[in-house]
Amino acid sequence: MFIKSPQRSAFSLQEAVQRAPTLVSLGQIATASSACLETVRPLLPPELLPLVRPAGLEQASWCVLAPHNAAAAKLRQLIPAMLERLQAAGHPVRAIRIKVERGR
Repeated sequence: MFIKSPQRSAFSLQEAVQRAPTLVSLGQIATASSACLETVRPLLPPELLPLVRPAGLEQASWCVLAPHNAAAAKLRQLIPAMLERLQAAGHPVRAIRIKVERGR
């Protein structure tokens, strides 16, 4: 004898994210952080463009990931210009942290 289980409706990842408050918040942070990177992209040297990744944005502090120390050092030199560009574009960023991404 077979018992039919209730049918579950499948939903997309985007729908799942929209249904969970924590995931909604994480999605908004990721979107805001990516928007910050797009805003400062014209300031970055071409060789760093494919290497730099947005990491997060919380309480007016934006975190950027660099693949190695040399890239992080260059990004740190650009922090004043990046802050100026972000603030001029209306992003609520008051500080930028650069972290070296280990094991990428």
